[in-house]
Amino acid sequence: MSNIGICHYKVGDTDGVSLEMDKWKVVLEKQGHTVHLCGGDLGKAEGFLIEELYHHREDIEKIHRNAFDRLTDYESESALEAEILEVACRIEQALCSFIDKFALDLLIPNNIWSIGVNLPAAIAFANVVRKRRIPAIAHHHDFHWETFRGMTPTCATVSRMAQEYLPPNDPLITHVVINSLVRAELRQRSGVESTIVPNVFDFAGTPWCIDEYNHDFRKAIGVNENDILVLQATRIVERKGIELAIDLVKELGKPSNIAKLQQDELYNGRPFTEDSRIVLVLAGYAEDKNGLYLARLKQKIDDEGIEARFITGKVASRRSEIDGQRFYSLWDCYAFADLVTYPSLFEGWGNQFLEAIRAKLPIAIFEYPVYQADIREKGFGVISLGSAVEGTDTSGLVSVSEAMVRRAAEQTIEILTNSSARQAMTKRNFDLGKRYYSLESLEERLAVLIGRAQSS
Repeated sequence: MSNIGICHYKVGDTDGVSLEMDKWKVVLEKQGHTVHLCGGDLGKAEGFLIEELYHHREDIEKIHRNAFDRLTDYESESALEAEILEVACRIEQALCSFIDKFALDLLIPNNIWSIGVNLPAAIAFANVVRKRRIPAIAHHHDFHWETFRGMTPTCATVSRMAQEYLPPNDPLITHVVINSLVRAELRQRSGVESTIVPNVFDFAGTPWCIDEYNHDFRKAIGVNENDILVLQATRIVERKGIELAIDLVKELGKPSNIAKLQQDELYNGRPFTEDSRIVLVLAGYAEDKNGLYLARLKQKIDDEGIEARFITGKVASRRSEIDGQRFYSLWDCYAFADLVTYPSLFEGWGNQFLEAIRAKLPIAIFEYPVYQADIREKGFGVISLGSAVEGTDTSGLVSVSEAMVRRAAEQTIEILTNSSARQAMTKRNFDLGKRYYSLESLEERLAVLIGRAQSS
């Protein structure tokens, strides 16, 4: 059995990469390996801290901005290169300390060699692998060249670094991607071969339910018992297309649709009364430049007159109470939701899709490219917002056709009021998720990967 270090810019948060790292850790430890986490921000998790790994440090953001946006803060590209290499040296030394402290046999960097937001880290990890002759499994969730990032090197030096380190092509490194689209693109761009390991989830664990700890969740976030809680569980990032969730909630709130909801009980016997509301609950934290996307969403919410709650200050990766304040887990949010919205325009795979399936909740989605390429064929039942963006408003928010939103609202009302239809959809989705995307399926894949990496 091996001592393994799983590394990322941050650990212990509710973003997709952090959540997926936790799953890998669980499976690897079940197989008998010892796993240690390493990040630049540890959140509430235990791990080895390398502060320069954190991609939102002021110095790292400055490097990234000048490398992929505009070269304005350095006298020349050689000055930029000098700082990149100086920071890389510090990360390299700290990473060696991490390896030595825990006698690591294998590294599993997540996005460090692909996303490009911390070039010094990419260089440092490659240097350590080559100098220490330590094998690595490069887990690539996102790539710097993907359309929604629009990252273009600002100079020849950065272009060379990106070519060499994003990702490095080395026999000591086994590459893992999460969908077929990037596997093909990676091969075409750099000749790097990779293995697909899709996102997974624990479908065998205890169901998320209402209990003594979370029983007051609705009250704590200002949502009443007979309100319909529409959960948007993702981070608040522009590519998540959250404005489409706002459009759906607005459509559901039209008088004709409210009348349909009031004429029947909801799926679990709750009445939808004159005092009931449809509330969009946004559980993720904002991660967009200058908070502009968040501001545009809030303006759209005000303009459309819908009810919404931003609850990131009450949600953590795990349940906890700090200084008398109660923090709920992301899973508590699902226990109280009636519907999940997942209108992402682009995803590497889609953690929140699996979470909704695992929670046995209906899900309204925009059919993003990876869903179309790798997931839809499995036969999941979803409320579709289509796969084509109809337009963009003056603030940059996207929309789909009004007909598509109306159709999605009709499907939603049926699933909210027809208990048997809802149960049939969610049970089938759960069974498909368990078949294709369980931790058990990950166990088989990781056993092969670990063997391959350590024989390299």
